Amino acid sequence: WAYKVLFLDVLFPMDVPKVLFIDADQVVRADVRELWDTDLKGNVYGWVPMGDTNPDTEGFRFWKQGYWKNHLGDLKYHIAALYVVDLVEFRRQSIGDSLRGIYNQLSRDPNSLSNLEQDLVNFAQHNVPIFSLPDEWLWCETWCSQEAKPKAKTIDLCQNPLTKEPKIVMAKRIISEWQTYHDDVQHFLDEVSANQTAVAGPPGQRQGLAGRAEL
Repeated sequence: WAYKVLFLDVLFPMDVPKVLFIDADQVVRADVRELWDTDLKGNVYGWVPMGDTNPDTEGFRFWKQGYWKNHLGDLKYHIAALYVVDLVEFRRQSIGDSLRGIYNQLSRDPNSLSNLEQDLVNFAQHNVPIFSLPDEWLWCETWCSQEAKPKAKTIDLCQNPLTKEPKIVMAKRIISEWQTYHDDVQHFLDEVSANQTAVAGPPGQRQGLAGRAEL
């Protein structure tokens, strides 16, 4: 996952001003143009703080205890499933160099950076502040209350440490539009497969063509 944070200054052309990252296991319910247009107040990043409204998983909020509590102090721990990056500021402030230096130090300890991109950026907040996006930009059942779900702009299928429910099962249960999206994608894949078969021809014909090609 290092590419998501460590090499943004070299991955994209210089004329790309921003990037949005959205995990593949999320359903978006809002116009992400709003996220793109968010004023980051001079910060490089805009991330959503980890949810703090589901009491059932309070004991699993590692960032509120031990090492992370001491390191962060009054700062929030943010989730890496969705964020916006101002590449102009990222390059201007040489954030890539800063993060790579911090990574080089922390990676010497095998117990560090268990969730690389998320832990690294949160650890570096004292040097590279994070702009906290509104909570509704990322709702997940594990950390967030049911009362907050109707306002959610994205729904993330983060694993629940209590139930360990498979993501597809979870998606069908908590995302009403999931089956429609799944069926649309499957229909598209079936069409692509059918078109490829039609272009290639029947199996016997393909074998004959291959034989003539060899001659």
